[in-house]
Amino acid sequence: MTTSPMEVLAKIRTARPQPESTDELCEMCAEPIADEHQHVVNIGARQLMCVCRGCYLLFTDADAALRYRAVPDRYLSFPDFALGRKEWEALQIPVGFAFLFHNSGLDRTVAFYPGPAGATESELDMAAWAKVTRDPRAGLLTDDVEALLVRVPDDGDTAVPDVAGLPAPACFLVPIDACYEFVGGLRLLWRGFDGGTQAREFIDAFFARVAERSVVRLP
Repeated sequence: MTTSPMEVLAKIRTARPQPESTDELCEMCAEPIADEHQHVVNIGARQLMCVCRGCYLLFTDADAALRYRAVPDRYLSFPDFALGRKEWEALQIPVGFAFLFHNSGLDRTVAFYPGPAGATESELDMAAWAKVTRDPRAGLLTDDVEALLVRVPDDGDTAVPDVAGLPAPACFLVPIDACYEFVGGLRLLWRGFDGGTQAREFIDAFFARVAERSVVRLP
């Protein structure tokens, strides 16, 4: 008889004594975990959970109908993605950076942008988004745990221009936990109306790290 992941976790909890430690603990089995650890998403609760390696591996099957799903660690860069300035404006996202992912519970793509209040959902124009998904790379994102991270350069930036002659948005496939890391870091630094110098430096540094880590994926 096949043992489910939740049955495995139940056995782990009953067999292991509760650790006496002030370290961060796995949110599934209470095993101490390091600062650099992995995450799973509670699909129903839309909750990101910190877990140990063993618990993480229980939920890595993206095709299984599980309550939890492991967050992958792949980073991809999408040059010449089907998202220029015109398409970005049609999505009606009010700022120049956002992350979008498919929410399996809602069975639709959702868009969030960071700011002083944390992650704010933007009402997404689904007809405009359908035009973006004509790019086959949009289908690479795993539901709930991977996102399309987008940054639209300022008009004065020296990025490769799109067909309108303005700098084209930079698009990456990233783990969903990286998006929330971005949101949390930016929230701590945001000052005033436009975020301030520290927030802008944080944004630049974050996207530079994403670009350095990403593998280029062409159409």
